[in-house]
Amino acid sequence: MEALILIVVFLALGLSILIAQEIHERKKSKNTDETAVSTPQNTEDGECCGQHLVCERDSLLNRSTEIEYYDDEELDALSGIAAANYTEEQVKAINEVFYTLQEKDVAGWVRSLQMRNIDLPQEVKEEALLIVSERRQKH
Repeated sequence: MEALILIVVFLALGLSILIAQEIHERKKSKNTDETAVSTPQNTEDGECCGQHLVCERDSLLNRSTEIEYYDDEELDALSGIAAANYTEEQVKAINEVFYTLQEKDVAGWVRSLQMRNIDLPQEVKEEALLIVSERRQKH
């Protein structure tokens, strides 16, 4: 009978330890997620350090009110126009900027366009999202 009680006690103790570890890991994971969103960290060369889930460099969310231009000031003329209403020349202007960007600048450029109320043509939007997604997976 004593052996049975000891086995039950050890099982209960082991289960308690497992539950405590799971709770600790969840809290730790939650804190890491919150830190990742609120305090992006970059290395000196501007690349993501990999210590957080959402890198500001590869995020499409607007975190600041400052607009960064990518030698694309001429695109401001497209502000407020739906992409479906762009002329061939306007689409060509967007493509010229997009296809000259470095991969690391795509997310920032898209954020800049969002802040300037410039709509991307669907094809460019899909390619930009693919590039940003691939960069996130690398980090």
